[in-house]
Amino acid sequence: MGMVQKRKKMHSGDTHLRRRWRVRNRTRDLDQIDSDINTQSAELINQPVDLEQPGFAQFYCIHCAKYFTDDHAMQSHFRTKVHKRRLKALETEPYSVEESERAAGHGSYKQPKKRVMETQPSKDEVVAGKRMKIEEKVEKEKIKTKKMETG
Repeated sequence: MGMVQKRKKMHSGDTHLRRRWRVRNRTRDLDQIDSDINTQSAELINQPVDLEQPGFAQFYCIHCAKYFTDDHAMQSHFRTKVHKRRLKALETEPYSVEESERAAGHGSYKQPKKRVMETQPSKDEVVAGKRMKIEEKVEKEKIKTKKMETG
């Protein structure tokens, strides 16, 4: 006759490991990336050599805040779903303090602006003079209503 076996708890005391798992894949927030794009995009593309970073900090995706080992890896990253999702998420204007105050009742609500995001230019294009530009997306509904009002 055997005794009832107690169920073993495999991961009961590993809260320190859970914290490490949660923080390991942490990336920069969208508002931080948006401020990087608006203020220092050219400096992030042309970074000085840093021996601690992958690829010596010469291949950096601004939208995803990731370093790559070479240009081929970065160009293949631009075609992935992860990069395209990040571009889609950056299309809307990030949440700001003013928006939170308007949501609390200190002002009238304004809808966040939609923008057109393009993949960053390569290092050669930046040297040639191409810069990142962020344009506001013109909604087709507004154009249709304006045409109906005039015509």
